[in-house]
Amino acid sequence: MTTELRRLRNYIGGEFKDAADGRTTEVVNPATGEVYATAPLSGQADVDAAMAAAAAAFPGWRDTTPAERQKALLKIADAFEARADELVAAESENTGKPLGLTASEELPPMVDQIRFFAGAARLLEGRSAGEYMEGMTSIIRREPVGVCAQVAPWNYPMMMAVWKFAPAIAAGNTVVLKPSDTTPASTVLMAEIIDSVLPKGVFNVVCGDRETGKAMVEHSTPAMASITGSVRAGMQVAESASKDVKRVHLELGGKAPVVVFEDADIPKAVEDIAVAGYFNAGQDCTAATRVLVHESIHDEFVAALAKAAADTKTGQPDDEDVLYGPLNNPNQLKQVAGFIERLPAHAKVEAGGHQVGEKGFFYAPTVVSGLKQDDEIIQNEVFGPVITVQSFTDEGQALEYANGVEFALASSVWTKDHGRAMRMSKNLDFGCVWINTHIPLVAEMPHGGFKKSGYGKDLSAYGFEDYTRIKHVMTSLDG
Repeated sequence: MTTELRRLRNYIGGEFKDAADGRTTEVVNPATGEVYATAPLSGQADVDAAMAAAAAAFPGWRDTTPAERQKALLKIADAFEARADELVAAESENTGKPLGLTASEELPPMVDQIRFFAGAARLLEGRSAGEYMEGMTSIIRREPVGVCAQVAPWNYPMMMAVWKFAPAIAAGNTVVLKPSDTTPASTVLMAEIIDSVLPKGVFNVVCGDRETGKAMVEHSTPAMASITGSVRAGMQVAESASKDVKRVHLELGGKAPVVVFEDADIPKAVEDIAVAGYFNAGQDCTAATRVLVHESIHDEFVAALAKAAADTKTGQPDDEDVLYGPLNNPNQLKQVAGFIERLPAHAKVEAGGHQVGEKGFFYAPTVVSGLKQDDEIIQNEVFGPVITVQSFTDEGQALEYANGVEFALASSVWTKDHGRAMRMSKNLDFGCVWINTHIPLVAEMPHGGFKKSGYGKDLSAYGFEDYTRIKHVMTSLDG
């Protein structure tokens, strides 16, 4: 007996459509390794249609009042909450994530973030009017930029879609959003839910691969391109967008240093770091995967972290005891395994370091010690359930090691010394510094990095303002 595959479709101009040329890709459940759906492999004709729909909808959406945009976003948040079970199920099938943790740790923040941007819609304002030249009054207008081409990643398909469309739509823009080719299901379901709320063309979903995303970014219609993805993908987007001077919003890779000083609460640090390193199988650009420990507590810390790894469980989505599910796809599994296979002789695998099970793309919680600053696994993003540990001698060396990578997204410091914590937070060259914690996010605070981690902010009023442009209006007081 053959099970019929689910058929996912694009959402363009308020209608669900197959790719114009009928091409599709298979969608695989990472927890089983089995195909469960097909999705459109969209080409230029589909991108053209989506951009045309977004462009046609833009003047009307731009001219809605902030109160109207707020009301629409609040309806979307309520609708997502009402259909939470469906969204969680789709996301779990997309990614293999544990159902319980997806329901408790992802859906509520996602709904809260939509509601935050609903509120932000009513704070879209410029500076107050003033006379800066005799006989002239100047005012500042904040306006939506226009059509936004947005590309979401596969590690948090549902939440990253929210981070993209919510601020853009709140500011009065229209959106063409492409989910990853491996995780389109939850985004298509979002479109189904949003369909009853927004005017046709305000929100569009185009499924496809890298070529689809490239066609979106290179299209002449969008005023802005936003991507969450790898550094390589971000560089390609920036290069493509430069050809017609599009705005670019890039949230790229990370290699978060976790600096643990000798006065830290070791049991608490180990427990929290293990969760922050292994949650979502370490597939998080802010994951606590690069630990720097003072030499005086190094051995004690490594032993405790290795035990925490051994006690951490990965498994199927319906298993309530698991912290994380599979890696997203076979290529990602190969990449993570490759880092461990290529470890230098001076490195030591303290826990894990192997695939788990014969079905799906599971990898064991892993700890690697004995590493040097220039080792591949220290310098490059693993994006898997692998925590590395290095030893440092003093605060200066800790900073040198922490800042000595090309990424600059997130970091954390673990110490009871307030002055040291403040010095470290000042000198760590990362967009976020947590103190005695790692990974919590709130809608009111910005998320984004420096260096090769990209530019532009998600969440917060700063993320909202990224989707606006500034216009100066000067008027003569003489009439």
